[in-house]
Amino acid sequence: MLITKFNPFTPFPFLESALKDLALEPEAHRPWAPAVDILETENELVVKADLPEVKIEDISIQLEDGTMLLKGERKFEKSSEKGGYHRLERSYGSFSRHFALPDSVDAEKVAAAFKDGVLTITLPKKEIAKPRTIQVKVS
Repeated sequence: MLITKFNPFTPFPFLESALKDLALEPEAHRPWAPAVDILETENELVVKADLPEVKIEDISIQLEDGTMLLKGERKFEKSSEKGGYHRLERSYGSFSRHFALPDSVDAEKVAAAFKDGVLTITLPKKEIAKPRTIQVKVS
């Protein structure tokens, strides 16, 4: 009996070549999404996105119809030296993230800061939406 090694791609050679292309060409724009933390405080929502090696010029934030769109691109830079990579695990190319915003966000006062590869977007709440305490007097 002849024993052969099982190759799941044998019936689909086009799939095998496509996967090889993705593994060998990081600039093929594999989809990726940056990790995001969203914190809500009494006065604001804070969105923090990890964007290492992304230039500020390559980041865009858009607010429209109760949605925030965060998009940008991390470009792959080929090394000019003769050596090559042993492993490429980080993704490169364009990214896009959509976030539904509550009606309590004041879109006119949104601020963003970019430091050490972390984008921080501060979305203040409208005065109406902030919690308040009312004293009840007993007579």
